[in-house]
Amino acid sequence: MNTPATIVCIKWGTLFGPEYVNRLYSGVRRNMSRPVRFICMTEDTHGFHPDIETLNLPVEPFLGPMNDALAVANRQGAMRKVSLFKPGLIPNLEGPVLGFDLDVVITGRLDDIYDMAPGKIAMRHDWTEKRKGRPTGHGSVFRYDPEAHTFLYNDLAANPYAEVEKARGSEQRYTSHKAMDNDCFAYIPPEWVVSFKYDTNSFPMNYLRPSTLPQVARVVCFHGRPKMSDALTGYTGQIIRYAKPCAWLQDHWIDRAKADLGSDYA
Repeated sequence: MNTPATIVCIKWGTLFGPEYVNRLYSGVRRNMSRPVRFICMTEDTHGFHPDIETLNLPVEPFLGPMNDALAVANRQGAMRKVSLFKPGLIPNLEGPVLGFDLDVVITGRLDDIYDMAPGKIAMRHDWTEKRKGRPTGHGSVFRYDPEAHTFLYNDLAANPYAEVEKARGSEQRYTSHKAMDNDCFAYIPPEWVVSFKYDTNSFPMNYLRPSTLPQVARVVCFHGRPKMSDALTGYTGQIIRYAKPCAWLQDHWIDRAKADLGSDYA
């Protein structure tokens, strides 16, 4: 139990500032019963909390054909996350890796997700894909083992254009379907990883009350709109995505992170 849990994320470009990485780190370490080794792959480490390890964002040898295929799919940049799956990437790795996108908020204990389904790649069933009867996992939370699941990186490196074309430019489709093809996939229980727009703020109740955080939720995903920055003070974009100001988001994402890391980092 004293072996640190390895947590990874990836940040590139300017869409998310360093505070997103710091707040994610704080949320993870406040919600695990063991030590946390938190790693961010990025080209810009400015503003990170000093306890966060970093990996250089690589220029993969297959970047050209991968980007050519992504351009056809109109999903530019969508598969940079595959760099996290490279065998040997994380030095002195012990145990599995739990990965997060930056547009999530940690709201509950994570140990059960980290420990579930040993030897398998775990993702939550994607909300839209489930409604359409398709098995694709959602990529905001992903548990894997780089040394046991080498195909995640190696297959794309060997045939980047074909693999991106087959996945239709979707990293989450590539990752989850590859795992299913190799008989090593498990779904994270849906009540543990929830959607802000579908599970906490659904139409038409979003016009009558603020978002309600499910008691058993461990991670809330802000895929699409509104994002966290939108939902904090209220969102008036698409009619069905309207959101009143969200008090629990201010608490879990900002206030607790500031109390944990200090206002300079959160």
